[in-house]
Amino acid sequence: MGRAFEYRKATKLKRWGNMARVFTKLGKQITIAVRDGGSDPTGNPRLRMLMQQAKKENMPKENVERAIKKAFSKDEGNYKEINYEGYGPHGVAIFVEAATDNNMRTYSNVRSYFSKFGGSLGSTGSLEFLFDHKCVYSIVAKPDVSLEDLELELIDFGVEELEKDDEGNIIFYGDFASNAEIQKYLEDNGYDINSAEFERVPNNYKEVTPEERESIQKLVDRIEEDEDVQNVYTNMQPEE
Repeated sequence: MGRAFEYRKATKLKRWGNMARVFTKLGKQITIAVRDGGSDPTGNPRLRMLMQQAKKENMPKENVERAIKKAFSKDEGNYKEINYEGYGPHGVAIFVEAATDNNMRTYSNVRSYFSKFGGSLGSTGSLEFLFDHKCVYSIVAKPDVSLEDLELELIDFGVEELEKDDEGNIIFYGDFASNAEIQKYLEDNGYDINSAEFERVPNNYKEVTPEERESIQKLVDRIEEDEDVQNVYTNMQPEE
């Protein structure tokens, strides 16, 4: 199992939390996708993917429609994607992705979390080099296409490794910059896409003791509870 899959197995999609948080996060992403690329899914691949993902997550249709309408509302559609970076307890790097309509509020909240739990918030871009930005896909396997053959087709898009999950779906990582091309290839070749997400995978892991892990996790959990926060990544060594 490669580094990316080791990380994904450890996180187990915890950042999505319960169903209510899934809907909230997808809703914000849909609003941002519409604002940036328009409300027509045929011409907006990111929106097309998010709508498909919302369907698979059983997100109510009215929630999706509400998120699309927000993109055209001066009062509600002004979400901005912003990152916060800092060090948690014991020198572990923490990368926070947020979508907010009030940067000062979100910045103040995130800074207070770092301070309260023994960390320090740094400047934007200060720790980005510690993480690789990846797109990660889950697709339905085709009985007539092997993992090796699919990997050969996708290698030009920066795809490094493919693996089957417990349900038989194919999971793979690719370069963030190649996301649109990967999605187009999958759609053009009739693959059923379960999900397409972006992740930041640490270049290297920092080993911690069980006691240190507990204190770091308290900070991570608190940050993830903030409604403006989309994802939280660390370079803490995954648990065995």
